[in-house]
Amino acid sequence: MPTTAPTASSPPAKRVGGTPIADVTASNSTLRRFLHGLPGVDAVGLEARAASLGTRSIKTTAKAYAIDLAISMVDLTTLEGADTPGKVRALGAKAAHPDPTDRATPTTAAVCVYPDMVAVAKQAVAGSGVKVASVATAFPAGRVALDVKLADVREAVDAGADEIDMVIDRGAFLSGKYLKVYDEIVAVKEACGDARLKVIFETGELSTYDNIRRASWLGMLAGADFIKTSTGKVAVNATPANTLLMLEAVRDFRAQTGVQVGVKPAGGIRTSKDAIKFLVLVNETVGEDWLDNHWFRFGASSLLNDLLMQRQKLATGRYSGPDYVTVD
Repeated sequence: MPTTAPTASSPPAKRVGGTPIADVTASNSTLRRFLHGLPGVDAVGLEARAASLGTRSIKTTAKAYAIDLAISMVDLTTLEGADTPGKVRALGAKAAHPDPTDRATPTTAAVCVYPDMVAVAKQAVAGSGVKVASVATAFPAGRVALDVKLADVREAVDAGADEIDMVIDRGAFLSGKYLKVYDEIVAVKEACGDARLKVIFETGELSTYDNIRRASWLGMLAGADFIKTSTGKVAVNATPANTLLMLEAVRDFRAQTGVQVGVKPAGGIRTSKDAIKFLVLVNETVGEDWLDNHWFRFGASSLLNDLLMQRQKLATGRYSGPDYVTVD
């Protein structure tokens, strides 16, 4: 498992395929022409490849490595109306020491909370290396004015957030108002300051794989540090197929611009078996450069519990009782 990660994201892209990004985004019509000029997605081929990679088996030593790597990639998340400071402090403690009986267990990548809980989370993970991520821009619907979205971001950043997870205006995107979505991402990116920006598409609401590919490129053109599948608040969240498509997008974007962008599948990933399937997708599609929590994350809550149970099983040959891990 990588022990160090880059300290900063790649610089913003200036050109794509030899064309200045300023020209691509000069108007809604130029941006539409670019996005609709991307190759169409072969849905059957995409799903078949995702399913095929999901059948790969790995040996015990590789499984132990994969479980530790997956733990280190978890954004341990609580995004409920009933969140309290006590719950957030407990989550932060778990992120910093996932298994208190085994201090060799990696920390998670981050804890993810609402903006009003950022200060509490920051205090809870102090000194651990765990980042604090905050959803913003009126998560999960994003249906408020831009100035309200930017105030949401600034509140989180001022409280100490290291990362911001924003939602795009899916209504604008599906209406073909691509420049509006682009401009909002650019504005949020500026409001983030030094915090890294994850752009959430809510792929379950985008209807088609072609739309997911277009949203991926739109987010990256606007300066996203990560592209993220879902809020976890709708029926269809991260799937192997939509994550594979987004991995292909970041691979192709780097080939054209030299800029590397991370990927975060979120929602519905609950077991170690699921997580390992996604790591196989990463390895086979974009390679080792993305096998690090600086470039790949899992948005999850219950996933960590299963990873810890499976880790303990590999170490001792048996499962612990139901009280081995905390129930989130």
